[in-house]
Amino acid sequence: MTTTANAEMDAENTLYLDLKDDARVTIKLMPDIAPKHVERIKELTREGFYDGVVFHRVIDGFMAQTGDPTGTGMGGSELPDLEAEFNDYNFGRGTIGAARSASPDSANSQWFICFDDCSFLNNQYTVWGQVTDGMDHVDAITLGEPPKNPDKILKLQVAADVEDTGANEETEEEAPKAAAE
Repeated sequence: MTTTANAEMDAENTLYLDLKDDARVTIKLMPDIAPKHVERIKELTREGFYDGVVFHRVIDGFMAQTGDPTGTGMGGSELPDLEAEFNDYNFGRGTIGAARSASPDSANSQWFICFDDCSFLNNQYTVWGQVTDGMDHVDAITLGEPPKNPDKILKLQVAADVEDTGANEETEEEAPKAAAE
């Protein structure tokens, strides 16, 4: 069954973030305001870079940060750092931004999801995404700096790359045939 939200979804600019307990978070990418950051996130996602990476910094009422393969907050990908793409999008609940060091042009692979209003970050960090579904799963990420037993990204996928087997559609079509027999 296709919902209105799924029918309007841009699969090339949507991520599926799979967490513990079969939890899935849907993220809308924003190439219109941060094209280089979105391109980087999709490139690393398609390489499987984020699969198994922990949330190494999770602060109650603020944000959950991930994207460092070392799990320390000091690592990144082998790709060059990105120039900032500051924009006017508000850092509200579920907004995703590029983590960086003190230099505005030091974002690489790390990113964070805001738990609450973080508008004090506006125009200081690059917004590149927004959680559209599953924020309750983000809220359940284990807290800590670092957490004693950190949660991890089980799998991060670009929605366009997820194969739709059509299993639900076949089941719905087969049901009337079975009932008629």
